[in-house]
Amino acid sequence: MSPTPARQQLQITAASPDPALLDLPWHIPLEQWPTETLAALPRGISRHIVRFARLSGRVIAVKEIGETVAYREYELLRQLRRLDVPSVEPVGVITGRRSPEGEPLEAVLITQHLQFSLPYRSLFSQSLRPDTATRLIDALAVLLVRLHLAGFYWGDVSLSNTLFRRDAETFAAYLVDAETGDLHQKLTDGQRGYDLEVARVNIIGELMDLQAGEFLEEDVDAVAIGDALAERYGELWRALTETESFGYGERWRVQARIDRLNDLGFDVGELDITTDVDGTTVRIQPKVVESGHHSRRLMRLTGLDVGEHQARRLLNDLDEYRAATDRQAEDESFVAHDWLTEVFEPAVRKVPRELRGKLEPAQIFHELLDHRWYLSQQQHRDVPMKETVKSYVKHILPNRPDEQAILGVQPGDLREGEPGSADDELIG
Repeated sequence: MSPTPARQQLQITAASPDPALLDLPWHIPLEQWPTETLAALPRGISRHIVRFARLSGRVIAVKEIGETVAYREYELLRQLRRLDVPSVEPVGVITGRRSPEGEPLEAVLITQHLQFSLPYRSLFSQSLRPDTATRLIDALAVLLVRLHLAGFYWGDVSLSNTLFRRDAETFAAYLVDAETGDLHQKLTDGQRGYDLEVARVNIIGELMDLQAGEFLEEDVDAVAIGDALAERYGELWRALTETESFGYGERWRVQARIDRLNDLGFDVGELDITTDVDGTTVRIQPKVVESGHHSRRLMRLTGLDVGEHQARRLLNDLDEYRAATDRQAEDESFVAHDWLTEVFEPAVRKVPRELRGKLEPAQIFHELLDHRWYLSQQQHRDVPMKETVKSYVKHILPNRPDEQAILGVQPGDLREGEPGSADDELIG
């Protein structure tokens, strides 16, 4: 690799700068970076030049962008990470780039690649269920609500500016592009409404573009799906923020409200409960709402860091294990440890090493549970997990596309111009 030209005076802004950053060819425009530096990953559409590069055994996304905008987006992404909002992890900003001829080059924003994530165009290039678009919209609605609760105004909501990871039978959405965003103490109804309208219009256009490219059936109603985002968002926002009134004799509805929020994946840290002067009516409103109810419980019990819907599924299997072993009276943490070492880990370890890049472990276990149910129905017996894994590894997993970064794959190995090819870009 060519050394960095001496005339460059690079400035690297990063919380934990990696010395290997200096080995990358910053004196070359990003569009011309050599293939041996790049990692081929599925990428989405972008208004900027973006490339994936290998760095110290990991993959980073590098985006050429104006210096002021790069610093601003870097800080916004850092704030979103501190607020625990699903978003890509910022690595740093590099300025002071110059070509060998001394010509100034644009600054770059560097983010960590989100493993096992895919842009929406790559998802539609695979053989997915017909309701994929609806499931992506549901995931985006949850993300948008979480952003708005945190006071983040996005300004350019779209499928293109989002990454998706499988989360059991659903998807989890992550913000990729914060360039047009802004963080406030609290958003107004007008700001939230504008974000929703931008999202609706962008999504309709993106789905129509997929239809034009024959990646989405023509009979799919793109307008209805765009409208569904606003409906799903409204339902979730009301469930999390609305004040609810009920009769004094219906106090059970307080717990029902909490259970409903837990089912949506949110924890309630505090409730504001007031009664009328005569005590006949009770009003409740969630005061502190946090997402990740099931994933936090699973993390506490097992140390597994997984998606919310994956956590719900794994917890259900843990509960079944507890009942099957007649250990309901035992401490839950002890039972969880045994489930982890006797059920989860042995099943995941049975997957051959060459197939482990297909899906993340929690998603593999979720699909194993589905496959075990299918085999049991087919054979009219309870199929042991050992048989399930053998069947799944032989018949199902090899046909799944790789969703982890494969560092040895080169961009030229993908066909030019297809969704998911190296010519598509990831971060906005």
